[in-house]
Amino acid sequence: MATIQPINLTNHFLIAMPNLLDPNFYQTVTYICMHNEEGAMGIVINRPLDVDLGDVLEHMDIEAEDSQASRLPVFEGGPVQRERGFVIHQPVGEWDAMLAISDNLGITTSRDILNAIAIGKGPQKVLIALGYAGWAAGQLEQEMAENAWLSTLADTQIIFNTPPEKRWQAAAAQLGIDLNLLSGEAGHA
Repeated sequence: MATIQPINLTNHFLIAMPNLLDPNFYQTVTYICMHNEEGAMGIVINRPLDVDLGDVLEHMDIEAEDSQASRLPVFEGGPVQRERGFVIHQPVGEWDAMLAISDNLGITTSRDILNAIAIGKGPQKVLIALGYAGWAAGQLEQEMAENAWLSTLADTQIIFNTPPEKRWQAAAAQLGIDLNLLSGEAGHA
C-alpha cells in the first residue's frame, strides 16, 4: 500500500465529488478551517437550514436590534456537534474564541460575536453555521486518495457572495472543472 503524503488543506475548499453519496456531504463545499497531523475541521458552506439568525439569537436570549442581522441564513455546518455555533467572518477582528485562518478570515465560536452582529456591529461579512465536519488524523488524506474530494484554495467571494445553491459548482469551476461532466471513477489507461 502506498504511503499517503501529508497535506495541509487549511483555508481550502473541499468539493464533494459527484460519487460521494454520504448524505452529510453529498454535493457539498466544505471550508477547511484547520488541518494538521491531528486531523481536520471544516464548515459546510452550501447547506442553508430552515432557520435564520433571529431564531438562534432568540434561543440564546440575545436581543436582535438589527433586523437585517435577524434575517441572516444559518447553515448546516456538518454532522458533528450540531448544536454548536460557528461564525466564519471577514475581517478577523478581536473575539473571545477566535481562530485566524488567514490574514483576513477568521472563525469564532464565542457569544460576543453574535452579540455584536445582533446590534449591527459585527464583522462586515459573516457565514453562520451550526455543527462542523471533522476528520481524524490521516482520514482526510485517505479520502482524498480515494477520489472522494477535490480541493482548491478557498475564495471569500464564494463563501460570502455566491448564492448557496451555486457554491458547489462555483468552487469546482475555480479548478476549471464542470462537475456535471465528472464521474467518480479514476481512469486508468
